[in-house]
Amino acid sequence: MIYGVILELIIAAVFVVLGLLVWIKQKVSVLHEYQYKYVKREDIPAYTRQVGWGLIIIGVGIGVTGILNLLYSAFWWVPLMLGFVIGLIVIIKAQKKYNGSAAG
Repeated sequence: MIYGVILELIIAAVFVVLGLLVWIKQKVSVLHEYQYKYVKREDIPAYTRQVGWGLIIIGVGIGVTGILNLLYSAFWWVPLMLGFVIGLIVIIKAQKKYNGSAAG
């Protein structure tokens, strides 16, 4: 059980670090090229902020899930699903807004 929690916390940390790299450092190279291919240079700060926040939200959801698993909570799946769905919505909205020509 503890190995699963450790793995969840490591995966959460990876998502948070990737989110921070995309958001703070504006490292679009962390993403696949098709995700930012049509983003205008002047839109990169807003695009990276939104995509970074989406990744961070997913990571936090995974991290909270790991902590709840450690506490043997029956509701471990709630933060996982909320983090994933909310984070994915944030990322998809950024993709459609700033990289619309490649979204389809």
